[in-house]
Amino acid sequence: MPLLPRPAVRQLTHRDRDEALDLCARDPASHVFVASRIVDGDLDRGGPLVGVRDGAGRLTSLCWTGANIVPVETDEAARHLLADRLRRRSHQTASILGRAPEALDLWRRLEPHWPTPRSVRAAQLLLALDAPPSVRGIEPDPRVRPAVPSEVPIVRPAAVDMFTGEIGYPPYTGSDRAYTALLADLVSRGRTYVVVEDGRVIFKADVGSVALGCAQVQGVWLAPELRGAGRSVGLMAAVCEQVARDHAPLVTLYVNEYNHPARALYARLGFRLVGPYATILM
Repeated sequence: MPLLPRPAVRQLTHRDRDEALDLCARDPASHVFVASRIVDGDLDRGGPLVGVRDGAGRLTSLCWTGANIVPVETDEAARHLLADRLRRRSHQTASILGRAPEALDLWRRLEPHWPTPRSVRAAQLLLALDAPPSVRGIEPDPRVRPAVPSEVPIVRPAAVDMFTGEIGYPPYTGSDRAYTALLADLVSRGRTYVVVEDGRVIFKADVGSVALGCAQVQGVWLAPELRGAGRSVGLMAAVCEQVARDHAPLVTLYVNEYNHPARALYARLGFRLVGPYATILM
């Protein structure tokens, strides 16, 4: 009886689109980042999505291998193959993220070959909201709305401050042209929500990924002088209501486990725990 071919990692193309989305659909909340890139057409442009096929040719696992490395539905054998493929490309990577067991095990396999990371956030929580906060009697802040293209210059300082505070370094070095273009793209797609007062953004939140009926909120920022006064409840309630209406009914985000004020806020809004998440910042 002939032996079946061994599992192998291959770059995926548009021909693999439906299979890849089917894998992501097993857990849309966890895999919306990768699913969104597939839906946005990155496979058509030769995007950095690779897949693991078993000996019978079935697609069993995925991994996004751009600036962010994101494993999808991987087992130990798949992560061994992926780590071997990724071992020599640490200089191209900003982070590894995903469901904690997968992301942390992939990092464990890469760690001997890669430089020391800036941070290993092994205790994060992936949360999801199935119903708008208004059903819980929470009144959304009426000032929250999608930003418009002319507001990109005033969105930028808030976005830079949020990124620098969260990640620990600025989002760009040298020219800000590419970064500003990314902000402009989010705004043009109705994915940045803001409150503007006196020509200044005092609150913002972005929708980073949308696919499979799921939208992931990220980049939440409130002006420092307004923090700690209870304003975030109405602001985030408004974001969640509008994201569910404008983009996808299931709203997700992830938060550091130690961030108890944020966890309390999201619990009040009705978010439920999906599972443990992890991010390794390079």
